[in-house]
Amino acid sequence: MELTVWGIITAIVVGLIVGALGRLVVPGRQNMPIWLHMLVGVGAALLGTIIARASGFADTAGFDWREFLLQVLLAAIGVALVAGVGRRRSVTHR
Repeated sequence: MELTVWGIITAIVVGLIVGALGRLVVPGRQNMPIWLHMLVGVGAALLGTIIARASGFADTAGFDWREFLLQVLLAAIGVALVAGVGRRRSVTHR
């Protein structure tokens, strides 16, 4: 895999889109700053690309929807983990 400036810029842009879509997929309110969503999205995009290439389904010409959906799924999982969605907080009254 050759790393170019255009490839890095593309990865960042795709990561931002994936992070935004991952945020929309997760139900409820996430108390996270936007830069953290972007960071999770970039990480999910990179991880999704690695998994897609390792499994062999990223070898298509043009846009690969399966890889993109994998990236969005990973971003949603990342946002949910970072935001703590589903974690119940117990409130004790004294």
